Amino acid sequence: MSASSDSRILKIGMVGFGPFGQFLGKTMIKQGHILRATSRSDYSEFCANSGISFFREVGAFLEAENDVILICTSILSLQEVLKSMPLHHLKRPTLFADVLSVKEHPRNALLRVLPQESDVLCTHPMFGPESGKDGWKGLNFMYEKVRIRNEAICSSFLQVFESEGCRMLKMSCEEHDKLAARSQFLTHTIGRVLSEMEIQSTSINTKRFETLVQLVCSISSSSYKYSLLSSIFSPTKKVKKDIQ
Repeated sequence: MSASSDSRILKIGMVGFGPFGQFLGKTMIKQGHILRATSRSDYSEFCANSGISFFREVGAFLEAENDVILICTSILSLQEVLKSMPLHHLKRPTLFADVLSVKEHPRNALLRVLPQESDVLCTHPMFGPESGKDGWKGLNFMYEKVRIRNEAICSSFLQVFESEGCRMLKMSCEEHDKLAARSQFLTHTIGRVLSEMEIQSTSINTKRFETLVQLVCSISSSSYKYSLLSSIFSPTKKVKKDIQ
């Protein structure tokens, strides 16, 4: 896929509209895409002020004929959310994509639950509201086209990230999780160890020490992700087995 790929205005429906969903949605709105959202929490006021349609009823959300339905739930709640979706309300084949930080689990869950005619795209924007606050240029975006029939819709959705300058990484879900076991898990482990040591910023910080302080702050704000990653990537793989 190249930066010159054709793109179109998409109707993107987001399932789960917490901080990360809102972060992604802001750029999608800026690009001119039409956004819809549904979530267990009520974000109707935020959406009304942001030009986004908020659906309290998931059935009505699915009937809205979205081009893309983007899963932005937590890893832990994915299975429950997918099982609770009345997918018979879908009026036509739809591209389902996810942005979870592990990939084999959502891929397997989506393939197990979705209708055969639904396309499946697994992605991981490897940045967030803090690291991407000044733009997405040069930041990694991993994706795998798991089951794609409508290449035009898929290409247009990937263009959301490529047009912002992301480094597009086409990679299998298995390879992603193998690499993540070496990088994300290690980063979160070190961050948690430093957090337990209660390191704090000082008036004479070196740049390297400041980097460690920032790591602790980042890990502390996503401790749920650490807990799950540490279990998924542990030698016993117990939680990975439980969530599949």
